[in-house]
Amino acid sequence: MSVDNAALLLAEITRLANALERLAGPAPAVNDWNAADCFVWVPANQYLHPVARPNRVALKLIRGVDHVRDILHENTLRFAQGFPANNVLLWGARGMGKSSLVKAVHADIRLAHDQLKLVEVHREDIASLPALLDILKSSGHRVIVFCDDLSFDHDDTAYKSLKAALDGGIEGRPDNVLFYATSNRRHLLPRHMMENEQSTAINPSEAVEEKVSLSDRFGLWLGFHKCNQDDYLAMIDAYADHFKLELPRAQLHAEALEWATTRGGRSGRVSWQYIQDLAGRLRLPLPLE
Repeated sequence: MSVDNAALLLAEITRLANALERLAGPAPAVNDWNAADCFVWVPANQYLHPVARPNRVALKLIRGVDHVRDILHENTLRFAQGFPANNVLLWGARGMGKSSLVKAVHADIRLAHDQLKLVEVHREDIASLPALLDILKSSGHRVIVFCDDLSFDHDDTAYKSLKAALDGGIEGRPDNVLFYATSNRRHLLPRHMMENEQSTAINPSEAVEEKVSLSDRFGLWLGFHKCNQDDYLAMIDAYADHFKLELPRAQLHAEALEWATTRGGRSGRVSWQYIQDLAGRLRLPLPLE
């Protein structure tokens, strides 16, 4: 073989090798569990992206949900200590602190149990859960897999992947992994979707059972409901006291109620938005941690 032909053959082999590498996609990343205590799952290269400064508030600042707070804290503490615990679905009214509570409880318990990690999975990446569980089961850590604002639309079959990851499959859920999810829907699927399935199925009860059984995989259902005026003002007072926002109490309450009226309702999110506005007007910072 001539030198020119050998060079052409080598170039062709190199081109084919590069094409195969592109088809194979990126190589799995090396995950460093010591990089942070919170991570975001990136399924494209099986990477756990460390979050250096998580967006969360202190547990003591979350008001109006004392009962569910205590249940979630106890469940998470048992899990961190290596004892049995349940998957948790936090459902109900928007803006009442469902996702904030998950992050705050995790931060609080990590003070004594630093092997507890939080991994957030985006709703659109639910189908990649089996790959994530393969990584987590050998991590040597206790891991809460967290999906915020979880719900499924019509013709969306990703919920079947979640069902298998939660409780099913031949391996089952790894002992060191727990699932926490928040949703505005108790059954994670729109009511009209379940009603349509029921009306068109040969056996309507079986069709609805298939949809509702996803929520049944969560051992704890923690309901969050709209707060009344007293709870709302208690949230305002707690924030104002914690951040030392000096404003006469009567004026503070009057402004906070007016703020809620312009937002169309009272909630933990609305109270926090008012506090942010007030702190901005007073030119004061809001250090969360």
